[in-house]
Amino acid sequence: MNDIPTQPRRRGRIRLLLGAAFAAVLAVGVSVMAPNAYAESDRTVSSNTTGTHNGYYFSFWKDSGNASMTLRADGRYSSSWSNSTNNWVGGKGWATGNRRTITYSGSYNPNGNSYLALYGWTRSPLIEYYVVENFGTYNPSSGATRMGSVTTDGSTYDIYRSQRVNQPSIDGTATFYQFWSVRQQKRSSGTITTANHFDAWARAGLNLGTNHSYQIMATEGYQSSGSSDITVREGSGGGTNPTTPTTGPTGNPGGNCTATLSAGEQFGDRFNLNVAVSGTSSWAVSLNLNGGQSIQNSWNASVSGTSGTVTARPNGNGNNFGVTIMANGNWTWPTVTCRTS
Repeated sequence: MNDIPTQPRRRGRIRLLLGAAFAAVLAVGVSVMAPNAYAESDRTVSSNTTGTHNGYYFSFWKDSGNASMTLRADGRYSSSWSNSTNNWVGGKGWATGNRRTITYSGSYNPNGNSYLALYGWTRSPLIEYYVVENFGTYNPSSGATRMGSVTTDGSTYDIYRSQRVNQPSIDGTATFYQFWSVRQQKRSSGTITTANHFDAWARAGLNLGTNHSYQIMATEGYQSSGSSDITVREGSGGGTNPTTPTTGPTGNPGGNCTATLSAGEQFGDRFNLNVAVSGTSSWAVSLNLNGGQSIQNSWNASVSGTSGTVTARPNGNGNNFGVTIMANGNWTWPTVTCRTS
């Protein structure tokens, strides 16, 4: 396993400089209205540091060699590293992890051993966790203990646990467990429904700590080279996160029709779901809505019904469609069945 970074606690100076400049303006009696609360210029870091930039928490760590990360607008960062680097990890996200829905996009170009992952820590107990979306030549689950799987956000993730003994951590040298969700279909853009991984880990007996430290969309490299350019943000809206979906092949016993749900945008009173159908181009998908829920909108399919059980059929736009569900206080995802037609 790669060495685990020790996180320093030195804050960046740019916020202090901006604060000093703002104070100077006030001193001469000029009224200022900031047009953008997050308007910090790009900043490149190449030594161990944490802080905030344009409204996002960031972390950068390396043990040696040539690696750097440039902090850009909003949740965007870019990175590059060379083979001279033994181990490095960095990214943008949030100072405190939770069950948020995260959307990310960009490019990821590893040459060798590297991960693109949602990465975080908890305390009580001390746990390091990864939701691995993409990786280079080395599967990070190699050598770990397989604990199960979870299907969410358009793919199955294999769940693993490994242990680090007397290794660097956010609390210095320590012994701790690592929890892993490793996506079977690699990608460099998409949505991560964090709660679905947390819940799947708990069902497998992998319990995170009660005190969450940071949570970032990270690039990591180990004795390799590469680059990345990633933008991360939290799903919009203020509603409760939808609960773990029911996904996979249902209906038509012995057939090959499969409908898989994944999370879309979330709002204060409604949420989007994406549905991917495989195994046939002639299908009927039934969504069994929960109490109080109704369909507000749909796309790329012909959908009949608005409450209870609604049925979607192809309309010439392929095998992927979506719906907007009014929650009415019920954020549980519907069950889904698929049959050939």
